[in-house]
Amino acid sequence: MTTDPWGRVDDDGTVYVRTSEGERVVGSWQAGAPEEALTFFHRKYESLRTEVELLEKRLRSTDLSASAAMASIDKLRDSVREANAVGDLEALMKRLDALADRAEERKVEQKQAQEQARGQAREIKERIVAEAERVAVETTHWKSGGERMLQLIEEWKKAPRADRPTEQALWKRMSAARNSFSKRRKAYFANLDQERETVRVEKERIVEEAESLAGSTDWGPTARAYRDLMQRWKSSGRADRASEDKLWARFKAAQDTFFDARNATFAERDAELRVNADAKERILAEARAEIPGIADPRRARARLRDFQEAWEEAGELPRDVRDQLEGAFRQIEDGVRKAEAAEWERTSPEARARAEDTVAQLASAISGLEAKLDKARAKGDDRRVREYEDALEARRSWLAEAEKALNELS
Repeated sequence: MTTDPWGRVDDDGTVYVRTSEGERVVGSWQAGAPEEALTFFHRKYESLRTEVELLEKRLRSTDLSASAAMASIDKLRDSVREANAVGDLEALMKRLDALADRAEERKVEQKQAQEQARGQAREIKERIVAEAERVAVETTHWKSGGERMLQLIEEWKKAPRADRPTEQALWKRMSAARNSFSKRRKAYFANLDQERETVRVEKERIVEEAESLAGSTDWGPTARAYRDLMQRWKSSGRADRASEDKLWARFKAAQDTFFDARNATFAERDAELRVNADAKERILAEARAEIPGIADPRRARARLRDFQEAWEEAGELPRDVRDQLEGAFRQIEDGVRKAEAAEWERTSPEARARAEDTVAQLASAISGLEAKLDKARAKGDDRRVREYEDALEARRSWLAEAEKALNELS
């Protein structure tokens, strides 16, 4: 009979393992020496011990769940309890008992971690739902609000799960927020459609007015009417995009028709008035060359009147040079007035007499021009009407200045 501390082989080849409860038959050996039998059954024991050690390592160094660990422990217990192996089987059972204790600890830890995770999931989803409810109630930027609502739905799907009752309650709120937002958005756009239809009708009226004015040749009043129509267009709001584009195209076409015709007429008139500009440029050149060299302000004023008469007789100026030439001529007039003022400072009685004479002459000239203006209006001579109106405006301005000077002398 062959023995070792944990088992023996009987003379008939029966193999026993020793336990605290006594010996137990684990097999028989007929193929070779008894020592070989013990070696064979020791290897089976070592295999079991290796499995126990692997399970210890997994439980120690991985996130193996408690339930999976207990299932493995129970399986190994059965294997050790019924093992046909020679070795310290009770030591393996104690190690498995220790593993079971550790698995129970892990079960508690995992339950706590699970509760903590569910609490965090609940907080995350509470935040998602709260924002969705805020978007549903407050948002009026529908595009960005709709995009944010979709993002919140995606965040919900990706967020960890809480316990089932909490999930159901929060999802009910989430769904209600989404539905509320959709209803508000639909109501807004339904009202917006109605408002846009009202705007469309108003702009249709504006366009019809603009089109009715397109052929007008009453340039000033019609231009002002178009400005007023543009203000009404801007203040009336926006129709739907398709109607807005079509109506604007009609409005602009009518407006362009009028202003193109006006610009063409003005261009033609300016071309006709170019000869006036040439004449006034010659007058201006002569006045610049002559008047500054006249030392006597009275003679300068008298000569200036000649130039002023010639200037008025030359007629209306084209728009593109009007301000430039009129401004240059006014500078000459200002120079004469300054010289007169200086002379008045020196000889005020004569200055008063000159001022009175100037006022009288200007008043007479104005009276004559007013009579001419009345005749031109009666004849319907628009060009002469404009010329006399411009001349009167200048004479009245001069008269106001002359009267001011006379008042100052008084």
